[in-house]
Amino acid sequence: MGVVRIAIGNAATGPQLFQHFRSAANPAAPSTRFAFCTASASFSSSSTPRKLILYSKPGCCLCDGLKEKLDAAFSLSGMNSISDVQLQIRDITTNPEWERLYQYEIPVLARVREDGTEEALPRLSPRLSVELVQKKIAAAFDQ
Repeated sequence: MGVVRIAIGNAATGPQLFQHFRSAANPAAPSTRFAFCTASASFSSSSTPRKLILYSKPGCCLCDGLKEKLDAAFSLSGMNSISDVQLQIRDITTNPEWERLYQYEIPVLARVREDGTEEALPRLSPRLSVELVQKKIAAAFDQ
C-alpha cells in the first residue's frame, strides 16, 4: 500500500499533514481514504524528509490539473519514485507575500533545500505525462 504525505493548510492555520492511502488491490480505484496524523509522526528523525511546496489558489484550473498529476506521480513506483516526498499546498490568497510573489505565476512548485530555503522549480507543462512529472521532480531532488 503506497503512502503519500500531503500537507494542506494556509498561513493562518499552518499546514496539517495527511496520509493518502491507495487501495493495494486496485491502485486505479477511485476510492481513497484520508487519515489525519501529526507531522512529527510522519517521518523518522534519522533522515531529512524531501519536501515540495505547491503555491496555488482556489479556482485555478492549471493548479488543479497539476495537483491531480502530482497525486498520480506520488503513487508511481520505480526508479524515479517520489513517494517519500512531502507535498505542502499553499493557498496564496491567505498570505500577502505569497500573493505578491506568485499571483501571476501559479501554479509554482518549489523544493525545500536541506537548509530550509526554497528553490522554485521550472514550470511543468500541463501536457507532460505523469511519468515525466515524476521524473522531473525526482531529478530536482537529485541535484
